[in-house]
Amino acid sequence: MPALDGMTIDDITTGFEFLGDWEQRFSYLLDLGKKLPPFLETDRIEGNKVHGCQSQVWLVAHVVTHNGKMRIEFQAVSDAHIVNGLIAILMTIYNGKTPAEMLAIDSQAIFNRLDLEQHLSPTRRNGLHAMVQRIQKLATEHA
Repeated sequence: MPALDGMTIDDITTGFEFLGDWEQRFSYLLDLGKKLPPFLETDRIEGNKVHGCQSQVWLVAHVVTHNGKMRIEFQAVSDAHIVNGLIAILMTIYNGKTPAEMLAIDSQAIFNRLDLEQHLSPTRRNGLHAMVQRIQKLATEHA
């Protein structure tokens, strides 16, 4: 599953910079979350839950081979709209990368570039980091 509509993290950063106002940026996050691919009800099980999130978040990973390289594609969904927007950002950052590429990503630098964390509540920040940790754990398991 490629990044949302072919979006890159640079596209999202440009969108954030263009909007400027955090109320508009949150609206943009909500719009990104609406673009998540459908998530199977059968995947909404305890084993796929991301713990550490205030909201309920489910995440599944699939290993695919593309151009002879093993890549990890994941899908996730939350019961909170703003968290779905954060998931869309994470999918844009990590989806379709090799485990080594995923582990080399400095997500904190990206969040800083987006000026994201200081505008999230502490519980949302914790949830965002819990999702990143789960993604990195999946990458480590497949490295």
